Amino acid sequence: MRFVVVCLLIAFLFPTCNTGGKANIPNQVILGASRTESYLPLLKNKRVGVVVNQTSVVDSLHLVDFLLSKKVNITAIYAPEHGYKGTVERGEYIESSIDSVTGIPVFSIYGRTRKPTPEMLEGIDVMVFDIQDIGVRFFTVVSTMSNVMEACAENGIKVIVLDRPNPLGYYVDGPVMKPAFSNFIGLHQVPVVHGMTLGEYALMVNGEGWLKDSVKCELEVITVENYTHDTKYQLPVIPSPNLPDMKSIYLYPMVCFFEGAEVNEGRGTWKPFQQFGTPWFTPQDHAYIPVSIPVLSLHPKFENDTCYGYDFSGKTIAELQEIKQVRLNYLIEFYQKSDQKELFFTDFFENLAGSDTLRKQIIAGQTEEQIRESWQPELERYKEMRKKYLLYD
Repeated sequence: MRFVVVCLLIAFLFPTCNTGGKANIPNQVILGASRTESYLPLLKNKRVGVVVNQTSVVDSLHLVDFLLSKKVNITAIYAPEHGYKGTVERGEYIESSIDSVTGIPVFSIYGRTRKPTPEMLEGIDVMVFDIQDIGVRFFTVVSTMSNVMEACAENGIKVIVLDRPNPLGYYVDGPVMKPAFSNFIGLHQVPVVHGMTLGEYALMVNGEGWLKDSVKCELEVITVENYTHDTKYQLPVIPSPNLPDMKSIYLYPMVCFFEGAEVNEGRGTWKPFQQFGTPWFTPQDHAYIPVSIPVLSLHPKFENDTCYGYDFSGKTIAELQEIKQVRLNYLIEFYQKSDQKELFFTDFFENLAGSDTLRKQIIAGQTEEQIRESWQPELERYKEMRKKYLLYD
């Protein structure tokens, strides 16, 4: 019943996470969460914690409901950004609570703390992590997973990652984050599009000693069957309120840079990350007005002002799948047309870019080709490291 209510709310806001029509999920792909024979025995007679959100689904049933139906002893639920049910707006703090249906404690790990405390983990034998990632560094799922792994390693708790396909797993691109700029929306030295599933990423975090004091987490990954990094997997459930369909997901790595600039990135509309603009942009071929939308976006940039810019919502899924790089031409164009260049970039931009280099390159007038060329040495080093942890050809 709980999951049905959540789905009805999401369906009201967004009809489906779709491809411009019916969601297309390859029948042959078997998710880690669906491979119950591989992980249910690991949970027998254990006190289990789960890190989940609205994407944590097994055959149309939320993972919490599924595990309870199998008599798994869930003693705590941990709620990430957007909340346990996926209905909380981006960046909004979540309070710990008690689940009204099951009576299970729900601990917030996107509020006063973003890492489970020893008190939150008391009485847990094993932690199950099952959330759909989209393969982009500043999408906070990987940071949440790393924090959970670190806390569990420090408290002697095993972590089981139920792996899911990466919808952007078919390419790697973007500037690699520099250590001095590590933050919750970019903890590790990876590019914007990292090209790994969560299971692979977890192995890399452990293997490269990226947890605090290089602690090692006892980790087991339940892999996806019949998936490769060439699979164009399309999500059955939206990963966050502002990524309502596959078009937004494919465009997210490029358009999200506008979150750190004086450009509206489509928030406050029904096509977030599919259109972007400002009141001062020319030509004025495409226009829209951002407004406050509950859950989706409150008080977006340029609220109630007419914005002019670009609209990619008319592109087909096939066309968007051909974008296999983090494109900068639109970001550069908006900067060049701004008449207040000193105010164009916000402090948040460097968190997204992973350093101050990209901002300085654009201000200096470098072309997209010159900037992309500067990424290549670090990208090649990353790709070589990444090879060690890949689970899927």
